[in-house]
Amino acid sequence: MSRKAFIKVLKTIIPLGLGLFLIWYSLASATPEQRATLWENIVNVEPGWIILSLILGILSHLSRAYRWQFMLEPLGFHPTFANRFMAVMVAYLANLGIPRSGEVLRGATLTTYEKVPFEKAFGTIISERIADLIMLLLVVALALLFQSDDLLGYLESKNINPLITVGVLAILLLLLFGFFKVLQTSKNTFIVKVRTFVSGLLEGMKSILKMKHKAAFIFHTVFIWVMYVLMFWVIKFTVPELENASIGVILAAFVVGSFSISATNGGIGVYPVAIGALLMVFDISKASGEAFGWILWGAQTLLVIVLGALSFILLPIYNNRRAKK
Repeated sequence: MSRKAFIKVLKTIIPLGLGLFLIWYSLASATPEQRATLWENIVNVEPGWIILSLILGILSHLSRAYRWQFMLEPLGFHPTFANRFMAVMVAYLANLGIPRSGEVLRGATLTTYEKVPFEKAFGTIISERIADLIMLLLVVALALLFQSDDLLGYLESKNINPLITVGVLAILLLLLFGFFKVLQTSKNTFIVKVRTFVSGLLEGMKSILKMKHKAAFIFHTVFIWVMYVLMFWVIKFTVPELENASIGVILAAFVVGSFSISATNGGIGVYPVAIGALLMVFDISKASGEAFGWILWGAQTLLVIVLGALSFILLPIYNNRRAKK
């Protein structure tokens, strides 16, 4: 096995192994009463709330596919909505296997079926992620605003200094700035190739500034994240202990869940454990918190698997029929 292939395998196995270990550790460290409560919460779920959460999730995916066109138009490309939506879904499915691989596959899908240059398609995806990061930071700010006393008290009890995080981010930004300076001036053959590729990425990213429909882009960006929060919110009604949880508590859990997804393959193991640990800060039992995480993760992961698998199957069929017309 080549070194590159070995590293690729490790990137898949290590996050998956971490997730499976956390599942085992969480169950092994729980008392019999906690395991019974966890199981009871999961098996007695009201399906109506699950269905509503799935509908909200589908709406967010549809909106994401629709929003993508606003960034592709300034570059002169008009891929069909069907191809954009299926590219989004296969990307989510790929992320369950290899973390962050979905963005690459999403750009490659548009390159294959719509002849959009990969670096430009990938550039628009990076722009989209920047917009999403801004929205996530807004949610983080809201969570801190609603639950600042509880969260800061918890961080202080664990001897965690928030200023350290800010300092690390500042250093990373400086390193990134230095990297771009080297990229602009070096005449090294490899760096020149990287510069050409980055140039295409930047062109794709700049599409966000050239959009004709900026208001519509902002609307869909906000809509996507409102759907995310709502599909999270409605699941609280499936767990009795969480029914009266405030919006601040739910937003805090949402933030932790969002960050935990990137740690493993689609958040397997980490997602419910992280949410359960966070909710304990707000005096919600470990069993109820983890049940909430498992129900939400299970429902949305099943949705991604079904829609992603269908998209993989339908993409060549749909585009072969288009080519024959």
